Amino acid sequence: MIWLIALQAICTREALRFVHQRGRFIAALVRPLVWLVVFAAGFRAALGLSIIPPYQTYITYETYIVPGLCGMILLFNGMQSSLSLVYDREMGSMRLLLTSPLPRWWLLTCKLVGSTLISVLQGVVFLAIAAAFGITAPWQGYLTVIPALFLGGLMLGALGLALSSTIKQLENFAGVMNFVIFPMFFLSTALYPLWKMAESSELLHDICALNPFSHAVELIRFALYGKLEPMALAVVIACTALFMALALWGYDPARGLIRKKG
Repeated sequence: MIWLIALQAICTREALRFVHQRGRFIAALVRPLVWLVVFAAGFRAALGLSIIPPYQTYITYETYIVPGLCGMILLFNGMQSSLSLVYDREMGSMRLLLTSPLPRWWLLTCKLVGSTLISVLQGVVFLAIAAAFGITAPWQGYLTVIPALFLGGLMLGALGLALSSTIKQLENFAGVMNFVIFPMFFLSTALYPLWKMAESSELLHDICALNPFSHAVELIRFALYGKLEPMALAVVIACTALFMALALWGYDPARGLIRKKG
């Protein structure tokens, strides 16, 4: 029971923090909407009027990039959640949380689940706005995409947790995040398919294929059409476990990076 109380308390704290930061919600939606409304026209002209992705359906370019923009929301929110961890650590509240009698892995998992639920909410709102613009998917896809959004959010949130354990000061956060966010997003299948990357460079194709963010986007893309991509699911689950293990090691004062910071 006390474990569930901790989960509820941490998720509620994340929700209250999100409610009091309305600008964060607006920014999370404006960013992908700009890509959808403004930049899609240029990319569509460059890539052609339509794309036939691996799930064998005829779609417009705007429809193709909607899952990638959902992944953008998950990626930026996962990194912002890690920013809050760095801030909490400097203010001392993170130390108070980690000294509670509950296991450290459960406390970090609660933190991860709370931030991921917020990411899923933002992704669902973005899909609703995209549908209002006429960019729709099969109705059952709006149900099957929610678990995919949650799994993708867990992976990217766990990555943020692992990175936050390596950042010593809040001022260093922006540089580290830019070094992670933009390569992960642009070297992925969020904006263009792998076969298009192969026409440009085999090296870029291989990097995009190995990028965990590409697999999170493909998991969302297939789920939005009511289908499952086994390879993407396996990679997302494996990367989530790996990133979470790195976060647990980093936040362990006996072995991780927190001890080195004093």
